[in-house]
Formats: sequence, structure tokens, C-alpha cells
Amino acid sequence: MSTVGTSAGTSSPSSVRRPHTGDEPQASGDEPQASGDEPQASGQLLRHVMVVGGTLADWEQTSTDGWTQLVEHLGSIADRAGASYLTLRPYEEGPRPATLRRWDRQIGSCRVTIDPIGDGRQRFADALSHLPADEPVTQATITENLYAPADCEPDLIVVLGEPTRLPPSLVWELAYGELVFVPRPWQQLDAEHLLDAIADFATRERRFGGLDL
Repeated sequence: MSTVGTSAGTSSPSSVRRPHTGDEPQASGDEPQASGDEPQASGQLLRHVMVVGGTLADWEQTSTDGWTQLVEHLGSIADRAGASYLTLRPYEEGPRPATLRRWDRQIGSCRVTIDPIGDGRQRFADALSHLPADEPVTQATITENLYAPADCEPDLIVVLGEPTRLPPSLVWELAYGELVFVPRPWQQLDAEHLLDAIADFATRERRFGGLDL
């Protein structure tokens, strides 16, 4: 069930290996099968999907098997929907700090990135600090440093939370992405939520930061 909001368009439809200090998990030989229907083809260009949810403590408590399953299932759905990139980010840092490691996994033709930074201002500052001194500060150069290895801004941002509050982990990302809010905690994220969000995205008339008049 979903309720449509604004753009960066908003809407609200009703665990993958732990990103900490260990080695990256190995992909299984079998292609994970998500429950529900296949992602629906759309006239909208969907290159980059972002899923935002949980605190750093929630992420730390997610088991290795849980992370492996989540990354494989969500990455498989994003891949079948035609996305080249899927990025997972926490909703916020939360009250208990945790130091987690960033890692990537290739699922089919989709590159899945686990990006454990819960403060969007910190991420933006880090992206600017990595710009070479002789390189101009433009939307293209910021995007390159902010989303790498993705080479484009997110088209669809799935937020685990209520539509009355925006995630502190997002700043620049809110300008152009279409938002779909899922009022569920991190622990309840599953493949159906991403399938529903992609189906919602397929019906959108994208405004790329514009507002409904």
C-alpha cells in the first residue's frame, strides 16, 4: 500500500554480509530468487537504486548470513530491473557509534555498494575533500566522488521510515532522486519492498528536483 508525496518525488508503500572488519562475503553459486513478481519494465531510466534504512548499530547486529542474503536478493532485483548500481546506506548513525567497513559485491550486471556512513554532511565533506586541488567543483565532479563506484546520481531512493522525516544520511541525494518511503524497520526489509518501490517508480512522471504545481 502506498501514498504518493512530492519529488525528489515521495511515496510510501506500506541480512547480506556485515560491513565491518571481516573479509567480504563470497557470492553463492545459485541466483537468489525473490518472492513476488518480477520488476516491471518502465519508460523511466533506472540506472541507480539506493536503499536507506537502519542505524549503524542495526547494521552491526545484522548477521553475516543476513547480509549475504539481503545483498544477493536486492541486487538480483535491481539487476533484473535494469539498474547498474544499487547502494545501501544507513538511515542515520544512531545513538551508539559503530565503525563499519564499506564493501562492494557484483550481482549480475549490478554493482552493489554497502556504504556505512550515517551522516550525510560528513559524506559530502569527504567527497569534496577528495577532489584534486586543480579540479573544478561541479555537479559532475561531486557526483563522481559522492557515489563511486556509481557514475550517476540515484534515480530511486527507497527510505525505510515515515515520510514525515528525511534521513540524516542524505543531503545532496535528495535533489533529484524519486523517494519511496517504506514504514518498516531495517530488520523487516525484504525483496517485496524493493519490488513495490520499483513498480511505483515506473508510474512516476519524474521532476528531477521540481515540485508539483
